[in-house]
Amino acid sequence: MLKNYYKTASLALGMLLFSCASEDIIEKNQNATTVSDSSIPTSLRKSTPRVTPLKTWDFNDLNEWEDATQVGNPNYWIENSNLRIFTNPNTWERVKIKSVAAYATGSYSWRVFVPAMGEGDMASIGAFLYNNDTHELDFEIGYGDQVLREELNAAPDELIVYTTSQANPYHSFQSKLKRENWYTLTIDLSLNAKKKYVATWKIDNQILSTRTLTYGTNTKFKIFCSVENLSFMGDHIPYTQNYALFDWVTFQGN
Repeated sequence: MLKNYYKTASLALGMLLFSCASEDIIEKNQNATTVSDSSIPTSLRKSTPRVTPLKTWDFNDLNEWEDATQVGNPNYWIENSNLRIFTNPNTWERVKIKSVAAYATGSYSWRVFVPAMGEGDMASIGAFLYNNDTHELDFEIGYGDQVLREELNAAPDELIVYTTSQANPYHSFQSKLKRENWYTLTIDLSLNAKKKYVATWKIDNQILSTRTLTYGTNTKFKIFCSVENLSFMGDHIPYTQNYALFDWVTFQGN
C-alpha cells in the first residue's frame, strides 16, 4: 500500500511539474513572438494593399450618369441592359453621357459593341476620360480617312482605333480592329516615381500604347461614353446612322 501511495504521489508531482514547464514555455514563446514582431522595421512588415472595390455600371439604368451631349439631341436609351448611343446622318451631332463622379488612379474599362460603320463617314465611337480639353485620354473608333486606311493596310471589314492623350503631352497611336464585334477597352492609370500618371491603353487586355503624362492625381477624370460625328474620322459628313452599344463600364481604383 505504501509503495502504491509513493508511486501515485510521484506521478501527480510529475504531471504538475510538466504542466508548469509547459505554461512557462508557452509564455516565453508568446513573449518571444511579441519581441520579434516589434523588432521588424515598419517598412519591412507585411501589409495588405488598399484597393478600392470594383465599381460596375451594368446599364440597367442611367443612375450615376448624366447627359453630356454637345450638339444635337441626346440620342441614347437603355436597350436590353445595354446603353445604345447613335448619331444621325448629315449632321454634326455629338452625343455623350458622363459619370457624375470623377476618379484618379486605377483601371477603367468599357465593354463596347463596334458595328459596321458607314464607309468614309466622319463618325467616332468614344470611350474616354475627360477633365478638360488639355487633360483628356481617349479611345476613338471609326472608319478613318482613306489616307490613314492605306497607311495601315486596313481591310474592308476593319475600322481604325485611335488611342490619344489630347495634351500634356499630346500622344496618338492608331491601329485596326475588326468591325461587328464586342471589345473590352481599358485605360490603366498608375503613378511613376515622380507621382505623374502613366496611361496604358489596352483592348481585350492587349497593350496598344503607353504614355507618361505631365500631371498626376490633382487631375481627376469623369468617364464618358459617346458617338460623335467628327471631321477627322473619315472623308465626308456621315451618310448613315452610326451607333454603338455599351454593355458595362467598370472602375477599379488603387
